[in-house]
Amino acid sequence: MPDLTKKRKIAVGKYDREKAYPLNEAAKIVREISSAKFDASVDISVRLGIDPKKPNENIRGTISLPHGTGKTPKILALCPPDKVDDAQRAGADYAGLDEFIEKIKAGWTDVDVIVAMPQVMGKIGALGKILGPKGLMPNPKSGTVSQDIAKAVAEIKKGKIEIKSDKQGILHSTIGKVSFDTDKLTENAKDLLHYIMKLKPATAKGNYLRSVFISSTMSPSVKIDLKTLA
Repeated sequence: MPDLTKKRKIAVGKYDREKAYPLNEAAKIVREISSAKFDASVDISVRLGIDPKKPNENIRGTISLPHGTGKTPKILALCPPDKVDDAQRAGADYAGLDEFIEKIKAGWTDVDVIVAMPQVMGKIGALGKILGPKGLMPNPKSGTVSQDIAKAVAEIKKGKIEIKSDKQGILHSTIGKVSFDTDKLTENAKDLLHYIMKLKPATAKGNYLRSVFISSTMSPSVKIDLKTLA
């Protein structure tokens, strides 16, 4: 195991890494141990009691956190010409169709989210091999395919995020920034965890929430005491 850096030694010396903390206390610790010179993201990792190999047990959904994530996503709206102005007024950074399809085919994917209208999905389908691996392919389940393109763009700009479990049954999500106060981080995390609980598959056996950790960019993680989440 490599030696800890000076900053990491200081960070891990401020709390007990083997101890599980109440959510609000853990959020406070994460803010205190963050040593990044920028406004780091605060992330949550939730290990779920699901079988990732079973499609009906994979967790996926969208949620608007009460205090947002602190990040303003760059959005591309793929829509017919008569909807371009609506999408741009709602906050889309780029809006259009054929010209952006050609740009994507040429390798351009400089956006965080792509939203589309149902009637253009036939044209977008061919982009799946490019957008899929990057998590950019519009999907009705993630709220990125909508007849009301302006509403979809506005909700994402305000902090609506997609969550989904990975191949190991772990769900990762951003819950804010280090600059957020402890209460805001705690409220965001609580709302997210409550939403995850609502998505529990009927076939999931045993404990659904196996473990929860929060951390900031480049910081060690802090374990959450699950008993305090009830």
